[in-house]
Amino acid sequence: MNELILMDLHLREVFSRKDLMNFIRFPDKLYKGCSYYVPAIHKNHFAALSKDRNPAFSHSRARYWMVYSGSRAVGRIAGIINHRYNEERGTKYMRFGWLDFTENEGVLHLLLDAVESWAREEGMEYIHGPLGFTSFDPSGVLVEGFDELPTTWGRYNYPYYDPMLKKAGYAKDVDWVEQNIKVPGEKPLREFKIAQMVQKRYSLRNAEFKNKQDVIGLSQRAFELINIAYRGIYGFSTLSREQVDYLVKDFVPLLQTDCVSIVLNNEDEVVAFGLVLPSLSKALQKAKGRLFPFGLLHIYRALRYNDTVDMLLIGVLPEYQNKGAFALVFEKIIGTLYKRGIKEVETTRELEDNQKIKQLWEGYDLRQHKRARAYIKSL
Repeated sequence: MNELILMDLHLREVFSRKDLMNFIRFPDKLYKGCSYYVPAIHKNHFAALSKDRNPAFSHSRARYWMVYSGSRAVGRIAGIINHRYNEERGTKYMRFGWLDFTENEGVLHLLLDAVESWAREEGMEYIHGPLGFTSFDPSGVLVEGFDELPTTWGRYNYPYYDPMLKKAGYAKDVDWVEQNIKVPGEKPLREFKIAQMVQKRYSLRNAEFKNKQDVIGLSQRAFELINIAYRGIYGFSTLSREQVDYLVKDFVPLLQTDCVSIVLNNEDEVVAFGLVLPSLSKALQKAKGRLFPFGLLHIYRALRYNDTVDMLLIGVLPEYQNKGAFALVFEKIIGTLYKRGIKEVETTRELEDNQKIKQLWEGYDLRQHKRARAYIKSL
């Protein structure tokens, strides 16, 4: 087993299943007692980090390390080379992700040095992150909003992460922001009028779902649209069909027909989509990373009884972005919010300079309450 010792700290690479489970569970111990920490489902993260389960490994490589003080875990990190991303961008970037550590410069030094050393061995020129294999993995370090509950797929970290990363030579690459939006007391008629106009002018319509199986079939096409709509967005690389199937399967248990909007043209092509989900953050806190025996009960209850939703995904083909296709997505989603008695919408992380997304929220009572950061360092 590869091991590097610094004072009483030990860097150990993750090889065994047992070590990987320790890697996944480490944040649960680090944030024990923190009311803002939302544990990830261990089973899902195990799949994401396993070469034989995650199709991203067809074009990615990864190594994981942990730091121990004696027998006590005090830090973790993943190093990832996404070859598809580098080929599409013409870059030589190493990613770091799944970064968590105690407030100890020695711990962070060992973690970052492990990834940087591997990056140099592989001829990489830059290291950036936190990022995962895809844009749907945990990303960013929280730099604002430490007294706010993360969204279902968000992540929390202590305030010392940012200053310690800067001291280690990492500079801001991009920031993401999150908004809390109050649902208006009355339905916003503007969106409904625009939707009706767009529907007639461009022969667009919201797909109708009889059951969840209908949603699944169209969701696969919607995720394929992401490859076009998200092209060029920071950290994004083209999804393979296997990755699309993997993502759809991941969302299937949570899909609810009234929370999904898929917009079709007159040739039944998917041109836009949107997906919201009742907030599972409090349910996941109760589940403590486990689906059984009671985790699923907490999750299913949150799906039925909730006053908050997370805006998970939204995408529109470029040629329909100036044709008001967003309005049709909002028409259905807004109708669902009122039918369910939803009071607040939490947006997931969106790039701070994404003007098209900012325009969606104009006129609403909103509060930009969280900010997360990705860093970069030249090697």
